[in-house]
Amino acid sequence: MTDPFFQPISGFDLPRFAGVPSFMRLPHVPLDHDRLGDLQIGLIGVPWDSGTTNRPGPRHGPRQLRDLSTMIRAGHGVTGFRPFEAVNCADLGDVAPNPADISDSMARITAFYDQVRGAGILPLTAGGDHLSTLPILRSLAKDAPLGMIHFDSHTDLFHSYFGGQMYTHGTPFRRAVEEGLLDPKRVCMIGIRGTAYDTEDRDFAESVGIRVIPIEEFHARGPDDVMEEARGIAGSAPTYVSYDIDFVDPAFAPGTGTPEVGGPNSFQALQVVRLLEGVNMVGADLVEVSPPFDPSGNTAYLGVSILFELLCVMARARADGRV
Repeated sequence: MTDPFFQPISGFDLPRFAGVPSFMRLPHVPLDHDRLGDLQIGLIGVPWDSGTTNRPGPRHGPRQLRDLSTMIRAGHGVTGFRPFEAVNCADLGDVAPNPADISDSMARITAFYDQVRGAGILPLTAGGDHLSTLPILRSLAKDAPLGMIHFDSHTDLFHSYFGGQMYTHGTPFRRAVEEGLLDPKRVCMIGIRGTAYDTEDRDFAESVGIRVIPIEEFHARGPDDVMEEARGIAGSAPTYVSYDIDFVDPAFAPGTGTPEVGGPNSFQALQVVRLLEGVNMVGADLVEVSPPFDPSGNTAYLGVSILFELLCVMARARADGRV
């Protein structure tokens, strides 16, 4: 049994609509807290969307995700696994971005994750747009390049936007490969679809050895077969998981900035995460939830359900001593 301090508040003790919301009703443990060193997994908000080039709003994602996460209970409904009893978890709060300066915001994000990494905590992040992942990788991949399993409808491998802007939510993984943060031969991108400007991103992926699995192949093969390949590509070395909510069909997740039709349903959205079991996951994120486009909160609820699935995989691996 883990430390009682790190247990979430039960809905039987305090109604879900009451109290100050934190991720999954866990205690808030800021980076200067005297219990920081007792943590194994920290949930973090990155409320920043300055890399957005279409519909804005993911800066509001972490707040809505926290609110909807009050619906998360302590036990997994299928496996029975209880992550909060396996490892100590807490809400580490938000990185404070500079909404007027992309470079400064990225530096702030990297510095925050440097402290998290220095404390030996595995980070689980709620974004924010997908550019948020780049400064996280700059922290987590300081010692060696990481592998990555990436769920998305877009590759985010473009060179630049609008005449040379190198930092947008469509470029983070091009930069990550160029900066040596990712080992491209250990990167698998799943669910890619939609109309295209050109083939620049796919050409780059092919040139460096990134495996791209289009949505047509995902549907034809099924999640089990696709995820077996993804686990093989990642191998046993440290791997990051990045999950853009627009991987899911907008019928199930309309609250995002760049939706693409033809995606997985909400069950498959959870299933692919369950099939990450065995991956040496050193961190993960869920990005691009944009509350202005789904006031119902259903997209955010799916998002926090995905975060819980990610947490269960990470917690089981941490409890078993695999990460």
